[in-house]
Amino acid sequence: MPDVIPTLVRSDRSLLVLSLAVFAAAGVANTAIGTARGAFAAALAIVGVYVLAVYARRVDRRTLALVSVFLWICFLATTGVHVVGPETVAGVVPVYTEAVVILVTALTWATLLGAGSSTAFLGFREYGAGTRTATSEESVIEQEYEY
Repeated sequence: MPDVIPTLVRSDRSLLVLSLAVFAAAGVANTAIGTARGAFAAALAIVGVYVLAVYARRVDRRTLALVSVFLWICFLATTGVHVVGPETVAGVVPVYTEAVVILVTALTWATLLGAGSSTAFLGFREYGAGTRTATSEESVIEQEYEY
């Protein structure tokens, strides 16, 4: 019997990181609807959703659920920064105020779009997870008799 060398499963985290980076860029580029920057931001968001869809197809349901929950928690944490105000946070950190505002905006959009998309793909996977079989009570109600 030949020795089997275990191989590592290829990690798909790079797809997740790429989609979050594209979502962050879309959030920073987002200005007003109907402008060229708005159209560019929408195109970036579409690319991010596509990359996240590829990631969601490659991982199992448990991993996708954990990623979704983690991104929602991160989004809620960034909303706490918005409650205080990004400018106030920038006053505490010794960096440029504009850089902090851009960073908080990027994190907010990346986590919001990532959490929403991953939750949607998890829902699609759960909806199509298995075939539904009718119980015996439902069969009687629907006049389907199986002997």
